Amino acid sequence: MTTSVKTPAGTPAAAPGRGPWRLARAELRRRTSVRISLGVVVLFLLMAAGAPLLSALCGWAPDAFDKSAIDPYLGGRPLGPLGGISADHWLGVEPVTGRDLFSRVVHGAQVSLLIALTATAVVVVAGTAAGIAAGYFGGRTDTVLSRLMDLTMSFPSLIFMIAMMSVAKDVNRILLMTAVIGLFGWPGIARVVRGQTLSLKHREYVDAARVGGSGPWRILTRDILPGVAGPVIAYTTLVVPGMIATEAALSYLGVGVRPPTPSWGQMIAESVSFYDTDPMYFVIPSACLFLTVLAFTLLGDALRDVLDPRGSRT
Repeated sequence: MTTSVKTPAGTPAAAPGRGPWRLARAELRRRTSVRISLGVVVLFLLMAAGAPLLSALCGWAPDAFDKSAIDPYLGGRPLGPLGGISADHWLGVEPVTGRDLFSRVVHGAQVSLLIALTATAVVVVAGTAAGIAAGYFGGRTDTVLSRLMDLTMSFPSLIFMIAMMSVAKDVNRILLMTAVIGLFGWPGIARVVRGQTLSLKHREYVDAARVGGSGPWRILTRDILPGVAGPVIAYTTLVVPGMIATEAALSYLGVGVRPPTPSWGQMIAESVSFYDTDPMYFVIPSACLFLTVLAFTLLGDALRDVLDPRGSRT
């Protein structure tokens, strides 16, 4: 048998409760910048995931040469207007080599985003685990992990990355770049999570779980981790553009993935010699890099404001 609560005539019914996640979704949907940036992010992710299919549609592999699309008497300059754009080459061709620029760009998105997203996952998992452990257990655990954070952040990371990438030779460059970038990225999120954990571990519901006999693992996974999920999600989207830019910088300096494997940073570095005769070779990968970093940054800013309003002021 069910019972119902009647309200007096003319009295409006109480509005249903709205949790913080539901309010966050409503706020994110209201923002035009979020919709646009999310659309750009999804577009580039789909482009990266579908790189082999897009390459097959345009009819050119990323390492295929088309010497008929360049003029050998003008230093290998692409034939036709705007860098050789034609029905055969949708974004034109690279100078000298004649490789299809569209195919190179979509495969470059695959390489750049794969490294950036994988390194971000490493950073988030390692940083969250270290931050929760340091904040919850305190004592020697906090001291050791905090000093390790300080030690890692004190290194000139870019110089150390260049040195490690230059020394390593016969290894998978994508895996190596992911490991090297992730090695120096985790202390930032670890500090954020440690601060959140310190503010949560003495809350009433955590004390109640501890008194009720819950062990540390159950408290960390059931009570602490959901409390830091908002800041972690917001911070993750802010880490991605930094990872993309770092991968592009390493590839630009010549210590990233090896040719002919395409990468946006590598393509920008190669285009420097041709920016005056073939500006499209410089503009297209630069625009892809700029739009991707900007979209992730705008999305991260919005998530930070909605999910972690206090953290954005910290």
